[in-house]
Amino acid sequence: MMSLPEEFLSRMKTQLGSEFPDFLDCYGRPAYRGVRLNTLKCGVGLLKESLPFMLTASPFSRFSFYADYEGGFGRLPAHHAGMFYSQEPSASSAVTALDPKPGERILDLCAAPGGKATQIAGAMEGKGLLWANEPVRQRAGALLSNLERMGAVNAVVSCAYPQRLCPGLAGYFDRVLVDAPCSGEGMFRREPRTIEEWSPEGVRACAKRQLAILDQAALTVKEGGVLVYSTCTFSYEENEGTVKCFLSAHPEFIAERIPHEFGREDMAGGLGRRIYPMEGGEGHFVARFRRVGENICRAGEYRDLLKGGLAAQAQRLLEELFPGDKSGLGLARAGDKIFLLPEKLPELSGLGVLRAGVELFEVRKDRLEPLHGAFMCHGPCRNTLELPIDGPEILAYLRGEELDCEGGGYTAVCVNGVVTGFGKASGGRLKNRYPKGLRNRG
Repeated sequence: MMSLPEEFLSRMKTQLGSEFPDFLDCYGRPAYRGVRLNTLKCGVGLLKESLPFMLTASPFSRFSFYADYEGGFGRLPAHHAGMFYSQEPSASSAVTALDPKPGERILDLCAAPGGKATQIAGAMEGKGLLWANEPVRQRAGALLSNLERMGAVNAVVSCAYPQRLCPGLAGYFDRVLVDAPCSGEGMFRREPRTIEEWSPEGVRACAKRQLAILDQAALTVKEGGVLVYSTCTFSYEENEGTVKCFLSAHPEFIAERIPHEFGREDMAGGLGRRIYPMEGGEGHFVARFRRVGENICRAGEYRDLLKGGLAAQAQRLLEELFPGDKSGLGLARAGDKIFLLPEKLPELSGLGVLRAGVELFEVRKDRLEPLHGAFMCHGPCRNTLELPIDGPEILAYLRGEELDCEGGGYTAVCVNGVVTGFGKASGGRLKNRYPKGLRNRG
């Protein structure tokens, strides 16, 4: 049994009453582990075929599963291929409540490392615009990498504090998710260091910060749009307390019941849902609001599209690598990179944007070199090298080694038909182009 702060235990005993012994008993057992299917890359059947362990359905999302596996998820070929995201199952509940749809404009305001953003991307099916923001620059790299790995073609990633980002996107989004920084009480079993960081003062500070973030997020929701607030903590101050303060300050929003049966009703009579370890999740709170007041959108339209010879060259290379009609794609250049843009972008200046769309090519003097992102976001490639998912060849590729390969030119490396990366074939060998920072070590 792990050692928990006495004041935390006192709070939970008051909160849970007769259920407190069951709650306490959970802390003598291992934390839940799980994966979430990435529908942009595969279906449930193919995912099950591609994993060395069994999956058990969870109640929090139809694409979220418990996984009884002691190994490292991140070393598996199916992980590198973006077929799944390693995620504690109840963490998927917030996006289930958000209920994203293809073609919408959706903001994930506190998005790193990308578990919820990639879940939203899957639900959007590549249609519409996903804006994933992470205020802390050191965490934004993981967000960029995960969206690329999972094949999200319609994402903008920014690094900006809400007070900078939100006024410039007022009234722009159909749905907004605020998975707020919190005291992390629901992380105690998974990350014991959070126990040492916990304090009553920290709880109060988090509640104050969460309300400030919600105040900014409210600016971005269009009339009739949805705002979802979630935490991974149990404290009343950060959950029901924050919700009540927000609704009191924002009469243009109303609370909506979440039409799902995961966890239990909250402690304030229907303003959200709570999840405790006894209910199959580490600890989450989710609330949902709808904006009923007017909110005029004044965001401008993005106009800095790539034109001329370089655009035509990029178009030709896209068609060469990925057969099919690619006409009408929006391309842009930033530095020495060419990007495939999401549809109907707003004006991006001044909003801390790190990447809009997919990194396709690097400009090298008189030629273009394809990048990893181009292969991770596209479907069938002209040249492919299919490798057994449980064979030594794919493990060698993921370590950065060269492979035997017939044919020539840029070639997608696949497992079970899903692209994992690429290389350049010549003289019977495939020169490895898998990014060094993503490779397995040892």
